[in-house]
Amino acid sequence: MAITGKPLGATAGAMMFQKGGNAVDAAAAMLAATCTMWDTLHCGGETQALIYHPKLRKVIGINALGVAPTGATAEFYRSKGYDHPPEFGPLAALTPGTPGGLMVMLAEYGTLSLQEVLGPAIQLADGFPIEAQLANTIVRQKSWIKQWKTAPGIMLPHAGSGGREAPEPGEVFVQQDLAATFRKLVATEQAARKAGKSRKAAIMAAYDRFYTGDIAQELVRGMREEGGLFTMADLANWRVKIEEPLCTTYKGIEVCKLQQWQQGPAMLQALNILENAEVKAMGYNSPQYVHLVYQAMNLAFADRDFYYGDPAFPPEEPMKGLLSKEYATARFASIDRLRNDAAAKPGDPYPYQGGTNPFAGLLATWDNRNFLPKDTTRRSGQQDRPTRPDTSFEAQRREAFHGGTTSIEAADSAGWVVSITPSGGWVPAVIAGRTGIGLSQRGQSFVTRPEDGPFNVIEPGKRPRVTLTPTMALKDGEPYLSFAVQGGDTQDQNLLQFFLNVVEFGMTVQQAAEAPNINSYQMRNSFGVHETQPGLMEIGTSMPESTRAALRAMGYRLRPMERTSGPINAIWFDRKHRTMWGGSSNHGEDYGIAW
Repeated sequence: MAITGKPLGATAGAMMFQKGGNAVDAAAAMLAATCTMWDTLHCGGETQALIYHPKLRKVIGINALGVAPTGATAEFYRSKGYDHPPEFGPLAALTPGTPGGLMVMLAEYGTLSLQEVLGPAIQLADGFPIEAQLANTIVRQKSWIKQWKTAPGIMLPHAGSGGREAPEPGEVFVQQDLAATFRKLVATEQAARKAGKSRKAAIMAAYDRFYTGDIAQELVRGMREEGGLFTMADLANWRVKIEEPLCTTYKGIEVCKLQQWQQGPAMLQALNILENAEVKAMGYNSPQYVHLVYQAMNLAFADRDFYYGDPAFPPEEPMKGLLSKEYATARFASIDRLRNDAAAKPGDPYPYQGGTNPFAGLLATWDNRNFLPKDTTRRSGQQDRPTRPDTSFEAQRREAFHGGTTSIEAADSAGWVVSITPSGGWVPAVIAGRTGIGLSQRGQSFVTRPEDGPFNVIEPGKRPRVTLTPTMALKDGEPYLSFAVQGGDTQDQNLLQFFLNVVEFGMTVQQAAEAPNINSYQMRNSFGVHETQPGLMEIGTSMPESTRAALRAMGYRLRPMERTSGPINAIWFDRKHRTMWGGSSNHGEDYGIAW
């Protein structure tokens, strides 16, 4: 089974199965293919993955998130007037992670060659008929694209014609530089194989060329020409990390997420809180259920905003305390069952792991009510930020909250399961010189002051705390659910409710993927202006007026939306029949192929 954000991307995954590859091969092919299609990501972004290894009977985490480059200090950004790195442009970029993540996954756990896995992506980079969604996105963002040196020649091929500068829907969209970069990686792999290197060593030779060879040199040259901060040492010193995931149990089901450099543990915390309630008895999307889920998410995300960050940098985040059942019980007891708590704060998990909070002073002053930092992201570092004439400021904030990212799910009969949430390098992205590589904008998720999140203050070599969050659930040690979703701060909100839809309310994966969610805006937004809007709740337009009235009486401001989640992609493992059920929501172009 192969599912991702574009039909052609899913086809690339299916092609790997036809070659005899496993789910890791298929996932890597889908990752490369969707990058070429700018499916709210590109090849210089970041990749986060969970892989179930059937022989080891365990879940493995892949951390391929880039880091802040040399010179990217809090003082540097504040000296330029930024409260946090800008939303777009060269100063928003991290070191590229996706190429390394793809090659390490493939080398360690795949079976096919890099040549086979990149084959569909090379064909797509040589040219594919661009769909209306991407073509129109380029039109909307062309004022940004025109600020940079290389991007206009690729994204605006008709500039100077006097008409539409972007490609038209159905036009063959060509990325010659990107195709050439992919071919260089394949050539390096094939030369290594001819020299007697193993399959794994040959793939890693291509990895070295990307991060230390001529590709790296052009990445650095092109990025610095745009005003970025990359150095050759930044690329050479960066490494993909193979990690142990963080897990909890919910009614006997083990749920696993990546570590606290991304927001996934917030869903685990919310599950721990909700395990104290009779969720099913409340009824699906009843006022009581919606209120409790909203409050549980508020508490978990408040902890995310304060405590999550890169575990490679001291002090150590208090994850043992945050994920303890005792801490969750205390947090549950603090919930007002009748009113929204607009002042919900991070808790203190240190007593639950036998420690003392090093940031007790900052915790005491933390307040999300009316928190709205100045909009320093309206500057690009070069000139005033271009406006988006087709959207209001509020619509832009919703776009930042929901937008970005794709998701990839793959599984095979041998028991391999892969869940990936890759992102970064979406339109508009800076393209680094003649590499064709669109670079990440993920630096904007850092803060520059400890009072805005002491574990997430930007430093060179550090990973920001990001929203990207694949999920895997096991039952009796075997895969039960693998799922991920497009979006930003909504991701773990959507995935939490998807999981409850299946486990508590008996929905199929397709029903659960399409079911309406609610979304809280009470956490601090990870994008653009890091604002918070306590009490704002996004609801489905199908929610009845009686439920809406009850929620308003609890202190909520409601925003009805036709669609309340990004596209959720998932696989459920039918243990009775030894089959797989795939789900892909109707909220985008996401698509699955199974055989």
